[in-house]
Amino acid sequence: MANEPGPHTLNAEAVRTWSSLALAALGRAREDIDAINVYPVADADTGTNLYLTAEAAHRALTEAFEKAGAEVTEGTPGTASLAEAVRAYAHGALIGARGNSGTILAQLLRGVADVLGADRASADRASGPLLARALTRAAEEAYQAVAHPVEGTMLTVAGAAARAGAAVEAAAATAADVARAAYDGARAALAETPGQLAALSRAGVVDAGGCGLVAVLGALWQALSGEAPAEEPVRGRAVPVPSTPQPCAEEQGGPGYEVIYLLEASEEAVGELRERLDGLGDSLVVVGGDGLWNVHVHVDDPGAAVEAGVVAGRPYRIRITHFGDERRRAKAPRAQRAVVAVVPGEGLAALCGEAGATTVLARPGEVPDVTELVDAVARAHAREVILLAGSVELRAAAGAAAERARADGVRVAVIPTRSAVQGLAALAVHDPDASFDEDVVAMTAAAGATRYAELAVAEARSFTSAGICQAGDVLGLIDGDVAVIGSGLPETAEAVLERMLGSGGELVTLVLGPEVPDTLAAHLEAYVQHGHLAVDTVTYRGGRWSAPLLIGVE
Repeated sequence: MANEPGPHTLNAEAVRTWSSLALAALGRAREDIDAINVYPVADADTGTNLYLTAEAAHRALTEAFEKAGAEVTEGTPGTASLAEAVRAYAHGALIGARGNSGTILAQLLRGVADVLGADRASADRASGPLLARALTRAAEEAYQAVAHPVEGTMLTVAGAAARAGAAVEAAAATAADVARAAYDGARAALAETPGQLAALSRAGVVDAGGCGLVAVLGALWQALSGEAPAEEPVRGRAVPVPSTPQPCAEEQGGPGYEVIYLLEASEEAVGELRERLDGLGDSLVVVGGDGLWNVHVHVDDPGAAVEAGVVAGRPYRIRITHFGDERRRAKAPRAQRAVVAVVPGEGLAALCGEAGATTVLARPGEVPDVTELVDAVARAHAREVILLAGSVELRAAAGAAAERARADGVRVAVIPTRSAVQGLAALAVHDPDASFDEDVVAMTAAAGATRYAELAVAEARSFTSAGICQAGDVLGLIDGDVAVIGSGLPETAEAVLERMLGSGGELVTLVLGPEVPDTLAAHLEAYVQHGHLAVDTVTYRGGRWSAPLLIGVE
């Protein structure tokens, strides 16, 4: 069979093996790489960022194999080709890239995919010379992605690996030969990085990003050689660890924030974006292509960096990290318990934040992925975490995030809330002094006792469980199903409330969208009081990205 795995064969199965080995190697070296992270910012997260990027890439690759396996041609299950495998691997890294090092790794994988995924002769397997060209392209594209390349970094290690791989390029060279040469070249270059970069020399360490790249290249050689190396690419404590605390961004005199987002934009617009962001900060890396990009920059004005993305195209999955906060959290002891809540609106995020929760903002049409939820659990920095999923669509991702957090020693419980108002009800009874199980049971009960509704505007004519609606009609959804179709927000809201309160209730929660006037809340509160004297009403502002109206009845 064309994709049958074996030593020296670079095919789709070898890519999957490479991905699995790389993820395992980065997982073992993660804490040690974090510990030697001193450049460009000593924020102790390079190992974690590389691991999370590799994890996202591996997940996308696994999904590509599952999709190919589900396709049947003439009764025979399909399998991913080499081109499909490397493209999926690179795309997953692009989507899930974290930090400066993860973003560069994503571009390195894209460079490999640009060669292996485009060469017709590599439909099933790639030769040694072709792999050498792929590594060369990867290094070239990584250098081009960084606004101001610095030697003594991950780029230097990538360049050395490419040159070493090209040195053995010959018609008879196997992919394993090239991979081993690249691995050896990378190790040698990594050892020289302290002499190239003053920050590394002062700390007495090698470059953290380069250390991770050595692990990835070592995994490639393992996948192709069919044998384990004499020693792991990166072993625990294999590199020096700074004996004194390293300064954070403010102490180093650099920008205070890291901004990362995915961007849908044209290549021309991205060129202009590079120039604009280069004037705002440093550590600028823009990777990707074909209309989808991952943007990374360190700035003092994160709002301006995001606004630049809005001018260029459509930014999403925006992450803003304050270096000082990250550094202090890394040093601080873990809290005993924390709550992580997914909320659909900036106002709700602020409200939950005031109540002590770590929040993940869900924007319209976007569902936070597993990596975002895992990151939120890490930001909560607690031994025990209660995760409020916020919607039915997020249950699977929340469950996967919980499993990954548990692997890191965090006790996690997922409360399958289906609406933000259920999350508010659960958060209201959260008791950090109770036992973990008691707290989870009480919060689950509060969420389950809250009926929820949402008012939305129909975008087109459609059939619903309440009849046919026209574009512009107001839909009243109760517990996820369309129950009322109306012409205006007030009357539809009244009809929804009447149905919900028909089976009883003690408290009505109203969450108003950004375009809804305060007068509607006053009108609905008066409506509830007129027909249900014993029922109290509370009103919150959902803020930007929230639905026109959310209703909860407890």
